[in-house]
Amino acid sequence: MRNGVDTKQLYGTLDALAAQPGLGAFRFHAENHWIDGAHNRTTIAGFHGSGQDVSRARAFVLDAGEPTMLLGEDTGPSPVEAVLHALAACLTTSLVYVAAARKVQLTEVRSTLEGELDVRGCLGLADDVPNGLQAIRVRMAVTGDAAPAVLVELVERARQRSAVYDTRARGVPVAIGVATG
Repeated sequence: MRNGVDTKQLYGTLDALAAQPGLGAFRFHAENHWIDGAHNRTTIAGFHGSGQDVSRARAFVLDAGEPTMLLGEDTGPSPVEAVLHALAACLTTSLVYVAAARKVQLTEVRSTLEGELDVRGCLGLADDVPNGLQAIRVRMAVTGDAAPAVLVELVERARQRSAVYDTRARGVPVAIGVATG
């Protein structure tokens, strides 16, 4: 075990995926429903991965809302804050896995994220203002049994391997279907 990761299982997973690339195809699911006002709830219970449908022992439930100054009731983090959480969590997880694979024992990993948003865009008040985040800044503090230059290199490798970072930076197409009635 290194950084809470079973490295034998990590290397076994890498070997299995190298031998059978099709096992790497995953499809994640999230179901959301509106409760009231800006309050809505997402349930995440299963996914498809490694060639099979997987049902988790318990569903994860995440509430979302908006702060009162944006017409919400603080029922949960705003969707934009959830994006920052997802990015922080993915960078951290990627870093932990990369460090474990490179035989680096981490002592502490902390990150602070800030996202810049001008709400005039998403409220339809300024057509020249983007609807979404205009900038995200991530500051990571990492300590471990490696030289500072190695830790910086591990963070860069984690950035390169982060699914959420890649999704955000690449601008993945989103298709929206609508059912009415």
